[in-house]
Amino acid sequence: MPRPLIVAAAAVLAIAPAALAQDNIKIAIVGPMAFAQGENAWAGAEMARDEVNKQGGIAVGGKKLKVELVRVDTNEIQSVSDATNAMERAITREKADFVIGGFRSEAVLAMQEVAMDNKKIFLGCGAADAKLGANVEKNYDRYKYWFRVAPLNAPGLGKTLFAVLGTIAGQIRADLKKEMPKVAILAEKVIWTEAIVKAAQENLPKMKMEVVGLWQPSPVATDVTAELAAIDRAGADMVFTALSGPVGIVVGRQMGERKMRAVAFGINVEAQKDGFWQATAGKGNYVATLDTYAEVEMTPKMIPFVKAFKERFNKSPTYNAGTYDAIDLLRIAIEKAGTTNADKLVPVLEQTQNVGTGAIIEFDKSHDPIWGIGKYTGIAVQWQNGKKVPFWPPQVKGMQKFGLPGES
Repeated sequence: MPRPLIVAAAAVLAIAPAALAQDNIKIAIVGPMAFAQGENAWAGAEMARDEVNKQGGIAVGGKKLKVELVRVDTNEIQSVSDATNAMERAITREKADFVIGGFRSEAVLAMQEVAMDNKKIFLGCGAADAKLGANVEKNYDRYKYWFRVAPLNAPGLGKTLFAVLGTIAGQIRADLKKEMPKVAILAEKVIWTEAIVKAAQENLPKMKMEVVGLWQPSPVATDVTAELAAIDRAGADMVFTALSGPVGIVVGRQMGERKMRAVAFGINVEAQKDGFWQATAGKGNYVATLDTYAEVEMTPKMIPFVKAFKERFNKSPTYNAGTYDAIDLLRIAIEKAGTTNADKLVPVLEQTQNVGTGAIIEFDKSHDPIWGIGKYTGIAVQWQNGKKVPFWPPQVKGMQKFGLPGES
């Protein structure tokens, strides 16, 4: 073969893989896939992928690219090092264009470093620690590729928690004639609860509530009898929870077994799941938690999304299914920018406002979603006789009444 033809053939072979790569956009969904948080992250992403691809894909420069998902098990609930290794694998071996997901804040902070080293856009859909966004402000050039889609950061969650606590305290004052409701704080001793605990200790007294103590079990504790007995002795009217691990089931079951007069509200990730009632052996009555999804009209997309998710997966979505909104945000940004280049997408994402399935998403300078009633707050739900009942914000169509133990 003449030398010019050999050179030309080699050039074609060299560019062929790059050309083929442009036929799709590869998105790594990272999370603890052996747990509900990872399952929901994957499920939400599958729904978004299928909807985008049904429309032909994402429009980039006159061409439509299909979305390809890569399922990456981080094992992050049990191992931070496993999580960083999984992130490395997603980027270097799987050649992901974008990364979405994460759950445990300690692990996501480590995974964030890997993504930033590689200048990969990482849309968080699980971790609440404020440091993730603070990194963007402190060192923008390095951390600008990070955006949090769900949940709100810890201070934002705190705003919603205190708004709901104020509503519950008002009901206790009206129904139980207690002007200064007593609150016990029950929070896992992990990094994401630190800001929430501190804010509760500072703000609840200003809201005319008495803090009677702080109890901090392990996220995987199998018995909280001692903590609940102490809370009973303290005369608490409310148990303010910050629980993401399986201890949330234990708290619900043992509060029911003790027939505690205090009502639990806060964050209890296990109580967000449809299986919570069965897991507590039917003892989880009155347990309430922040949540993201229910068949209520927080946005025009929420009810259709929840119904479609239930029909496909036979369960309600948890907030980790915000991967659906993350992929939609990426689609919008890529089509606006006309490229998948991370540096060109960052300013477009910063300026994008989108009506998602659970909230209206708009980013602040930390690349955190902006909190606001009617924009992004989350919802509150309570277990009542085997059903998860949404009750806050009360002005939203579909909300129901909050129940107190002892009320008929």
